[in-house]
Amino acid sequence: MKKFSLILSLLGCFSAMQAQPVKRLYIANDDHTDYMWTADEARYDSAFVHMLDFYLHQIDSTKGNPADFQARFNCDGSYWLRAYQKYRSAAQFNRLIAAIKSGHIGSPLNTLVSCYGAQPTEAVLRGMYYAGQLERTYKIRFRLAEAMENNTIPLGLSALWAGSGAKYSWKGIGGYGSQMTYEYRANRRHQLYRYAGLDASSVLMKWYGYDGRPNAHTPFGGYAECRLIIKTVNPTKEIGQLVESLDAFCDTISVNSTYPYNVAGAFGYGHDDLETFVSNPFIEAARNGTKPGRKVRVSNEEDFFEDVARSYPRLLSESVSYGNEWDLYCASMNETTARVRRSTEKLRSAEALASLVALKKPAFASHLTTAKNLAWESFGMYWEHNWTADGPVKQSVRATWQNKIQQQITSYVDSLFALSANMLGSQIKKAVRPRFYVFNPLSWTRTDIADLAYLATFPVRVIDVSNGKEVASQFITKAGRPFLRILAENIPSVGYKVFELVPGTPTARPAAATVSGEYISNARYRLRLSPSGAITELYDIKANGRQLVKALDGMYVNHLGVAGGNPVNINEGRPVVVENVGPVSVTIKAVSPVPVPHTVRVTLFANGGPARIEVEDSIQANFRDVKTWSFSFNLISPTTHHEELGAILTARKETQGGHYAARNARLDWQTFNHFADLSEPGYGRAAYGVTLSNVDCSFFKLGNSTVDSLWGQSPQLHALAGGQVDTKREDKGVLGIRGQNGETGFLYEFALTTHSADFEPVAAMTFSLEHQNPLVTGLVTGSVDTYPAQTFSLLKTGNAKVLLWGVKPSEEGIGQGLIARLWNVPSQPATQTLTAAMPIRQAWQTTHIETNERPLKPAGRQLKINVRPTQINTYRLQLTN
Repeated sequence: MKKFSLILSLLGCFSAMQAQPVKRLYIANDDHTDYMWTADEARYDSAFVHMLDFYLHQIDSTKGNPADFQARFNCDGSYWLRAYQKYRSAAQFNRLIAAIKSGHIGSPLNTLVSCYGAQPTEAVLRGMYYAGQLERTYKIRFRLAEAMENNTIPLGLSALWAGSGAKYSWKGIGGYGSQMTYEYRANRRHQLYRYAGLDASSVLMKWYGYDGRPNAHTPFGGYAECRLIIKTVNPTKEIGQLVESLDAFCDTISVNSTYPYNVAGAFGYGHDDLETFVSNPFIEAARNGTKPGRKVRVSNEEDFFEDVARSYPRLLSESVSYGNEWDLYCASMNETTARVRRSTEKLRSAEALASLVALKKPAFASHLTTAKNLAWESFGMYWEHNWTADGPVKQSVRATWQNKIQQQITSYVDSLFALSANMLGSQIKKAVRPRFYVFNPLSWTRTDIADLAYLATFPVRVIDVSNGKEVASQFITKAGRPFLRILAENIPSVGYKVFELVPGTPTARPAAATVSGEYISNARYRLRLSPSGAITELYDIKANGRQLVKALDGMYVNHLGVAGGNPVNINEGRPVVVENVGPVSVTIKAVSPVPVPHTVRVTLFANGGPARIEVEDSIQANFRDVKTWSFSFNLISPTTHHEELGAILTARKETQGGHYAARNARLDWQTFNHFADLSEPGYGRAAYGVTLSNVDCSFFKLGNSTVDSLWGQSPQLHALAGGQVDTKREDKGVLGIRGQNGETGFLYEFALTTHSADFEPVAAMTFSLEHQNPLVTGLVTGSVDTYPAQTFSLLKTGNAKVLLWGVKPSEEGIGQGLIARLWNVPSQPATQTLTAAMPIRQAWQTTHIETNERPLKPAGRQLKINVRPTQINTYRLQLTN
């Protein structure tokens, strides 16, 4: 009986042991890249190549080990692979690709370690295009994306990553330069979670709480979690200790455990070092740390996430923005950053034009392929995270590099635009009289102004060839150059109309607006432009003359000032003058010397033309402080909505019905992509709001928001014109490039409109896209009718709420089809029907970086697709030409 009892006892102990799940600990080696901070381009390119040589040798040397104890290494950007491809032979690069396929080398989609809060949506995607090219060429997939060291991360980035094929991300932050306290950053709500977009897509995120104090017990949550001591002398001992700390971190017993999981990972070792040649210490730590009940693996990071996904399929999700921190420092070179933003927007027109041209002449832009690839690489580099500009690389060197990266983007976009515009003109047959086309890159028929560069002095009438009717026209001067401006009506989606120039005096029409002193008015608005350039009065005539301006802290609408400083006297400046006047538009101008020499132009349009107030601001001198364009509206407790990255957010904390995290977030500056809209509820009358379209500013602040308080009901918005907004807590040094790198010319373009209804995201987005994507003009020069002589539309959409975000030739050429990106802007699911001008032979849904995901079934010239709420999707269309 005693023997039987002993057997039962042993069986019970064995069962208990079996019931205890094995802890799985993953330790991942990488070298954190501080490109153009720790070292310059040449030294980093060399370091990437030599480190990959070393780790490939280590991988080959340990391939006979058990799988958990084999050498692995993780790059933190695809540019590592690009450098290796550039400086090593094809055979050596194929060896690297084989190591990626076998899971011994890891690499993310992102080019370098970047900040994302200032990036336009399309810039984020183009920065991952090199990874997409590798995927298609070598039949591999990259499932990881990263945003390191910066303490914040946008909400919309998760959906852009997921839509590009990413499944996983890990984030490690640093305390350096942060305006948030250690306690604020350490107390994370979730450390493993689904980082979800508003479209319900997500990536599995590892973001451990970070206590960055010098005496912190572990480096978890940082960007070098495997490094207990920065200046290490014994990596083997150190990583071994790290394994024990990671074991203790997995606490599945305590009721108040902050990490109740049996799977944990510590990623990163290199910290700020230029090079890291450490491999065996990881293998020894894994081998020595593995024991009954615990398994330790040298990780490629993806294996950790795969384990988590299997073991914990129902992790909680977050759909919040953590605001902006290091993202803000690109405003220290605001004009350079604005040029990148303008080029990103201009790319939409350039690629839409190129799509038409390439369908008829496939290789027309082949000589731009090298420049194109360099531009995509540059998108992935421009917002490299070390905009602090306070490292071993001198500020002047960093600033010169930023200018070079911007020029690589701008040069390609300008070249493609000019080439495509000229080529399209050559594909339309010319007539006896001069003709020009007006092209619309957007996915709806629109009526808007179109400007044709025009050097002749004789008067002309402009005729719409499609109907034989004369259109309103006038001569204007823009940036010192003469243009013929027309009101172009009903220009088709992703298509054109042709107009003819006929000698003679145009039909007399009334001026688009009337001017009296500082006042200008049209059928929709009446406003007063002060000598300082501030708009001190603005009346919405169609809303019973409602006054839109209400000064707050002495600031009006479009009021240039110093952040936190005293407001400028609105009467400081020259008398307001009329610059252009005619039946299409009227422009008035104010020039003021304070607080810095600047010029403001305000344009109103004719009834039947665009229902917007255009404001062009420019600064003609260098400045070293933080400057803003303030907009103070006569609204009662409005709610602000704004485009972030591929998402439209409500600028309030999540606890107040908004999208900003209630903890761990920085709240003073919001991302300012295409628009911000301030709308008030009715309060017994009709709802009302103002939409502000923005081209050149990356951020805005609501009211007197601070790092930890968001003035979500403020009627005042401050667009960041430029400056160094942060100082380091450590030594009070100012972060960013000093004095705008000496720049003396700055451009800012805004447009305003009003709505007597609740905020409608589609209306706000289409308004802003029309403002920021002007109709394109080009002379008709063709000898044959490759395209119709009067009008043509390449693509039409059946659902106006699902916007065609862009259309372009495939990266591998038009032979692989057109790439169409669509955004279902509202928060409801939708069906969209794309109708092409030619039969659609084949179609696929692809990732945003153009890797095919699944085939679709077109019917003739149409493709019917379903999209989730707020979702952006990308498609490949092969047309029968």
